[in-house]
Amino acid sequence: MLRTSVLPRQIVKNFNFKTQIRSLADAANKKHDVVIIGGGPGGYVAAIKAAQLGFDTACIEKRGALGGTCLNVGCIPSKALLNNSHLYHQILHDSKSRGIDVGDVSLNIANFMKAKETSVKQLTSGVEMLFKKNGVKYYKGSGSFVDEHNIKIDPIEGGEEATVTADKIIIATGSEVTPFPGITIDEERIVSSTGALSLKEVPKRLVIIGGGIIGLEMGSVWSRLGSEVTVIEFQNSIGASMDGEIAKTTQKLLSKQGLKFNLGSKVTKGVREGDVVKIAYENVKTGEASEIEADVLLVAVGRRPYTEGLGLEKLELDVDKKGRIVIDSEFKTKFPHIRVIGDVTFGPMLAHKAEEEGIAVAEYFKNGHGHVNYGNIPAVMYSHPEVAWVGQNEEELKAAGIKYKIGKFPFIANSRAKTNQDTDGFVKFIADAQTQRVLGVHIIGPNAGEMIAEAGLALEYGASTEDIGRVCHAHPTLSEAFKEAALSTFGKPINF
Repeated sequence: MLRTSVLPRQIVKNFNFKTQIRSLADAANKKHDVVIIGGGPGGYVAAIKAAQLGFDTACIEKRGALGGTCLNVGCIPSKALLNNSHLYHQILHDSKSRGIDVGDVSLNIANFMKAKETSVKQLTSGVEMLFKKNGVKYYKGSGSFVDEHNIKIDPIEGGEEATVTADKIIIATGSEVTPFPGITIDEERIVSSTGALSLKEVPKRLVIIGGGIIGLEMGSVWSRLGSEVTVIEFQNSIGASMDGEIAKTTQKLLSKQGLKFNLGSKVTKGVREGDVVKIAYENVKTGEASEIEADVLLVAVGRRPYTEGLGLEKLELDVDKKGRIVIDSEFKTKFPHIRVIGDVTFGPMLAHKAEEEGIAVAEYFKNGHGHVNYGNIPAVMYSHPEVAWVGQNEEELKAAGIKYKIGKFPFIANSRAKTNQDTDGFVKFIADAQTQRVLGVHIIGPNAGEMIAEAGLALEYGASTEDIGRVCHAHPTLSEAFKEAALSTFGKPINF
């Protein structure tokens, strides 16, 4: 079993190109070396890598557009909304302090959403272009197992049903929104993360069930646009797997931005009555009951593996209590030629984790070995300031009895952050108390999502904080805060 310690990276210019889809009739009894079921980040990357390694490769995807949840209704559209809502908020609230006088500013919600959709369309088309470039056959339809080597394709755009045969198969069907018992999602007033990406107007009151990454990102978007946002979270802290100190700081900063938090609270009811949603919740410890009304209720309590219609029962593949397909450390099911990657199996539900697994499986098929370091999977929340982390946090190290040292450096002492008037947050290093080897890095602040890559490289090669502290970083850059935080684990920073 894998240890349980999402994203297309290219921006493709708009182009007028229609991928030639192999007709389903021609696919009948077609044999491929490798067939991937699912065209999300894990599936499409696995398909491209397998083709690059010389396999006759095909990918089956039923959405009608490649990129999976991440590209179509997840990571990519949410980042478009986060970026553009931040620009809008800056123009309204920060321009005067920067010496910029701005006239009347208004939000055009239709065009705001159109900009998001344009980004998504360009990137999905870009993946199709990469399939053509690498010779990957793309079948638009639902794939289900006939037996361990044959997959039936049910078409979504006409044509005949077909069956493809594969020597090797990768299951990459991803995940779906976890439903909340007793609450019916209509994607209008009671929405999932998908519906929250396409609201037709700014709700006056938005209530979010769940204080994880998805809920906080969506809360940030609509708060900037004018919503009164309340987050109801079962746990006593936000951010799921965030380091405790980082989570508290994040909550403090988001509260300053106007988000309200009810932690340690359990939602007991959410019912739509006309254009209003009535939510009941209670304190987990005391049982004290409360009610709140919203124009929109966002249910953001996580995601679960998606295997509907896949036909796993025909192969008697093992699935655990959480619905994850059981695999070994080489991604194998009980059939060595059928392997599983991404959200539908173990590990964090992140697009980049799925991508790494897709490459690893293709390499296993070709060379007999592959590599994913599950102790070095970064996570990012694209709020403002951004929050990013990789490696272990303090709570995990304390539980394991590992002695460690902390080094921190605040962005308020960083020259570039000062000139940008963007000084909230800090960089936090956790290092082995004796060797100074980097155990984890946690950042809240500007550009955290990009800066965390340097931490991942340090972890991968077993760097010490002194190694990082002795590397020259350009001035003035935000990354100098990274260097100075490393310095502070074994000495003193220069600028604080």
